[in-house]
Amino acid sequence: MAELAFSRESSEFKKGIQAGISIGIGYFPIALTFGLLAKTSGLSIYETVLMSLIVFAGASQYISLSLIAYGTGIFEIILTTFIVNIRHFLMSTSLNEKVEEDHLLNKLIYSFGITDETFSVVATKEGNATTGFLFGVISVSYSSWVIFSGLGHLIGASLPKTLQESMGVALYAMFIGLLVPSMKKSVKVVFLAVLGAIFNSIFTIGNLMAQGWAIVTATLLSAIIIETAEVIKMRNRSVRHED
Repeated sequence: MAELAFSRESSEFKKGIQAGISIGIGYFPIALTFGLLAKTSGLSIYETVLMSLIVFAGASQYISLSLIAYGTGIFEIILTTFIVNIRHFLMSTSLNEKVEEDHLLNKLIYSFGITDETFSVVATKEGNATTGFLFGVISVSYSSWVIFSGLGHLIGASLPKTLQESMGVALYAMFIGLLVPSMKKSVKVVFLAVLGAIFNSIFTIGNLMAQGWAIVTATLLSAIIIETAEVIKMRNRSVRHED
């Protein structure tokens, strides 16, 4: 029975690896770019790889680079990362209904590897997802992100000094590239981005608070205002429908 169970887990792990290969390939350019930008932001290769090992969250790591460049404090960076990753509570709750029952320790380990991409692969899998399958998907994606982050830093170190300094512009280009597609799909994202930019400008230009806190406060305020407006809008529609 033990051999049969081990064989089953091994098979599920292999299936997870196969499913995760596409994620690993997709992470290649993003992680490589992160490593390049981390080098131009002043991080050493050890700090870059360590961040990818501990954080393993693309958007949060990019935002952290921007905040580090501004000289933002550690607490503000941690708080901003927490806000950006709040969606992981919802993803984890959803996956908890799909994965098989297992030891809490195993769940704690593979929950660390939940990203937008790994969530999509596991959530769309037919039937329940085994622990072996999750470990297979996450091991490929995690390894890809960490390895190519370090590789990107090494490539950045070999670039001419002038080109390294100009790579700082790529960070803002990356944010624009991530934001524009979302703005095309949802008007709410447009209002959220504009409102956040207005609040951040007011806080920083008016010297009301430090750059890091300005970003955190602007993000929270704009999100609260937009979501409140959305709730009021839905209630008004409900009232009209009843009338």
